[in-house]
Amino acid sequence: MIKGGTRDVAKLLMERSVPGRVGTLLPDSDVPPQALPDASMLRKDLELPEVSEPEVVQYFTALSQLNFSIDTHFYPLGSCTMKYNPKVNDEVSFLPGFAAIHPLQPPDQSQGALELLHRLQGFLAEITGLPGVSLATLAGAHGELAGMLMMRAYHRARGDGARHKVAIPDSAHGTNPASAAMAGFDVVTVASDTLGNMDLEALHEIAGPDLAGVMITLPSTLGLFDTGIVEVCRVVHQAGGLVYGDGANMNALLGRAKLGDLGFDLVHLNLH
Repeated sequence: MIKGGTRDVAKLLMERSVPGRVGTLLPDSDVPPQALPDASMLRKDLELPEVSEPEVVQYFTALSQLNFSIDTHFYPLGSCTMKYNPKVNDEVSFLPGFAAIHPLQPPDQSQGALELLHRLQGFLAEITGLPGVSLATLAGAHGELAGMLMMRAYHRARGDGARHKVAIPDSAHGTNPASAAMAGFDVVTVASDTLGNMDLEALHEIAGPDLAGVMITLPSTLGLFDTGIVEVCRVVHQAGGLVYGDGANMNALLGRAKLGDLGFDLVHLNLH
């Protein structure tokens, strides 16, 4: 039961389902029916809940009240998700010509969406100060893994496959060490100094021929900008490693600094 005595959300939508109950009625089609190009893609074995529209609205509204929300609370911690996004951004992202496009839509029917994606790549390249952008990854941790695999491929292509360590500050996003480990690297945690920056002395100690790179979130999850970041990049590059930037908190740097200009080699951005 939600605090305050509002609607009970113990039952899932499937448990509220009543056979034959309809959520919405669609008008009769005014065009002749036509078979889909590949009807084998359709799933007939999916048991979907049969509930009314008000039930769906009430259910998800009640669920939303269980969560900590940036719309209802102050959230000072740096985070990819719990940041303020203007509501107009949501409206634009849900334009039907973009959001409702089918994954298998032919390219000649998708030129508007493809143009938006191409322009977005250009904007993100300018924002980050990096030469190229991929929109293929589907989430932050997915982007991290892709970046770590790129780092691994870079060193192997140079005959430097012995580089197996990735340095990560103790203030990093929790997914950072997991992504590095999944890519086959050994994670070395670097302590923060009294200012919350990566400890440069500790970094110097591990900056050797086996260092593949460093992963760092800027600003950190604590909301702190590492004032020694340029020196961090210099030390890692001097050792032959790459600098990976977790751009989860890029909102804080937008228009003020470009990660590429600071010395970062790879970056992922959380566009949500």
